[in-house]
Amino acid sequence: MADSDLIETTEEASAFPPDYRCGFVAIVGRPNVGKSTLMNHLIGQKISITSRKAQTTRHRVTGVLTEPKAQYVFVDTPGFQTRYKNALNDAMNRNVTTTLADVDVVLFVIEALNFGPADEAVLKLLPTNRPVLLVVNKVDELADKGVLLPFLQRVSAAFNFHAIVPVSAMKAQKLDVLMEAVAPLLPVSVPLYDEDQITDRNSRFLASEIIREKLFRMLGDELPYAMTVEIEKFDEETMRDGRPLYKIYAAVLVDRDGQKAILIGKNGEKLKRISTDARVDMEKLFDAKVFLQVWVKVKSGWADDTRVLRQHGFE
Repeated sequence: MADSDLIETTEEASAFPPDYRCGFVAIVGRPNVGKSTLMNHLIGQKISITSRKAQTTRHRVTGVLTEPKAQYVFVDTPGFQTRYKNALNDAMNRNVTTTLADVDVVLFVIEALNFGPADEAVLKLLPTNRPVLLVVNKVDELADKGVLLPFLQRVSAAFNFHAIVPVSAMKAQKLDVLMEAVAPLLPVSVPLYDEDQITDRNSRFLASEIIREKLFRMLGDELPYAMTVEIEKFDEETMRDGRPLYKIYAAVLVDRDGQKAILIGKNGEKLKRISTDARVDMEKLFDAKVFLQVWVKVKSGWADDTRVLRQHGFE
């Protein structure tokens, strides 16, 4: 290391108190318990897509929150599931197990009064050599809060949780309590990310995720499970008035011709609406003018094609 590098590193470290903390916090749980909603509200900005459909999240998404005394690096993971077996699901499950091995703290998210076999499958993966907090989501939906205590006693008997924190991710209730519980568990360290950085994902990835979210929300139960979004071209330009312009060309991959027809809709109306909604969200996130073109391609068997999965970031 050069002397100049050492001086720069020392100066950066001295800008933070000696007891400053920074660490990785995994958010895990079965599909559709509110993990992505929780992370978005924790960092104060939407970077992980959400919908009511299970398995909306397919990749690990990192969200960074920098505060005066700590930097939290949250890792949102796909919902661990055992119902369907294919290469795509195997890759998503590996994302979960790999994340659990790499973090400092684990948040195990469940729904209030809803703990079944899918939750138990995740419970068996939880590490015993680092703190695990049980985050009980959707407590705001309980008409009788008195039934919560016996439920928590039953679940907590199955694992030695460091703490149990009931929250409402959707309404951002009790998230301050959760943060206070996590902070002292992080290792003493200078920040790993710049103060203004909120994710380690690039703009191409975020654009593809926004399109996927709109597909989930527009199509609901009509949405084919074997569907993904591929950004084929992403150009950054500057408009005459100096504003940034993003030109994004995206393909939606489906498994069959019938699925293509569902996505496009009558006279292309569904795909137009999906594209418009996605463009609006992209302009908010990127703070730029966005030109977005989306089309649908049929690629049979892509969800079991390891080569295609690697191209989409699955290992």
